[in-house]
Amino acid sequence: MILSTREMLLKAQKEHYAVPAFNIHNMETLQVVAQTAAEMRSPLIIAATPSTVGYAGADYIVAMAQVAAQKANIPIAVHLDHFEDIEQIKRAIDVGVKSCMIDASKLPFTENINKTVATVAYAHRYDAVVEAELGKLIGIEDQVVVSSKEAVYTEPDDAVAFVAATKIDSLAVAIGTAHGLYKGVPKLDFARLQKIREKVDIPLVLHGASDVPDEMVEKAISLGICKVNIATDLKIPFSAAVKKYFVENPSANDPRKYMTPGKEAMKAVVKHKIKVCGSADRY
Repeated sequence: MILSTREMLLKAQKEHYAVPAFNIHNMETLQVVAQTAAEMRSPLIIAATPSTVGYAGADYIVAMAQVAAQKANIPIAVHLDHFEDIEQIKRAIDVGVKSCMIDASKLPFTENINKTVATVAYAHRYDAVVEAELGKLIGIEDQVVVSSKEAVYTEPDDAVAFVAATKIDSLAVAIGTAHGLYKGVPKLDFARLQKIREKVDIPLVLHGASDVPDEMVEKAISLGICKVNIATDLKIPFSAAVKKYFVENPSANDPRKYMTPGKEAMKAVVKHKIKVCGSADRY
């Protein structure tokens, strides 16, 4: 059974760990995250961006996740990551998705609230949960592009007003992380995160966690982050292993063979990220 992220995030918040949200792109990557999470007894959020849903289909993703949940016997949620179109969110909820992120962070504060409120109204009607973002993370996530000049950190008092006005279930905060790879070591504003945690009682989400040193992610979790998004750190080893296979086997043409080393390389990263999140053996 596909769940919402509500109970798994509240449990993580209470017990001071984080649930990993792994971005998948196809059957193979979904299999890797689901099978690895099952082996490690970790709750799992299967995340899909708008382009992934456009590529694979929300109904296909939900169906594959349902099979994974039946086999895994761990809590599994399918989550829409960085969706800007409410109608796309509605269509995905209609086919069984129980968790979504409406990303109106590029809009002015009041417009962000209004668009988020509209999303919450529809999602809650179907017992689906909503994550929203306040502030802007530098980098590229799917079609969402934010330059360094546009990046804005989350203001704690704004977070209080935003949560109260929207009734969202979780909040993605901007504290210095970025989408994609970093130029140098990232500088995270942990004092800001601590202030937000003191003022806001719903689960907090860290986007852009790929390429962030483990100790920084662990500190963010200790200060209240209970969902960690991981995408780039999965794509790079998967694709590198597939490329290496073709170099060594230039006449290869069987997807079952050239996808396998990609899955194995990705699995090693998934195991490591689950350990960093502290979510192993929680179920």
